[in-house]
Amino acid sequence: MNTTKYPLLVATAALAVLFGMISAATATPTAALGYRCSTSTQTIDDAGYSGPAPDNWDIKIQTCAARSGSTVYAYADIRWNGPFYSNQNATIFDGAKVRLQIMASREGTDPVVTERDFQLKDRLETATSSGDRDGHYRTPTISHRAGSGAYANAVLYLDWHKDGHGYQGHDYKGSPTV
Repeated sequence: MNTTKYPLLVATAALAVLFGMISAATATPTAALGYRCSTSTQTIDDAGYSGPAPDNWDIKIQTCAARSGSTVYAYADIRWNGPFYSNQNATIFDGAKVRLQIMASREGTDPVVTERDFQLKDRLETATSSGDRDGHYRTPTISHRAGSGAYANAVLYLDWHKDGHGYQGHDYKGSPTV
């Protein structure tokens, strides 16, 4: 048996443990953060439809923010309960997105530090075989360096099919400051 392999084996194992610990510590920096969240719900009328059938959408957005040092992390959790449409493959929206922002809390108008749009059209229009349009989507996390008093904000933009008005914004409650 060649004993010169053992020191190399021990050193290799030590390096693997060391790199494994470094990798585990950096792989999910947002997993251990204490997010602060606010939730609000809006009932939104389908502006592209004026018939007798119910056409309101109940859309709830939970906006969350957390801080680690000078970096603020944010995500939005969107849940919707849409009405029944007789056509399972109905085109309801020309566009739909949620804009997630990290804002700096200041006296007067709060400036946007960073923002990102996440498309929702296909998710909102997807129906079950019975025509239900209920669903859920959590955005990926965005982050940016921000001073004290930063918070997350969400704006839902809907462009109803054939209503001629383009995107209409719906403001949701921002998270508590972090």
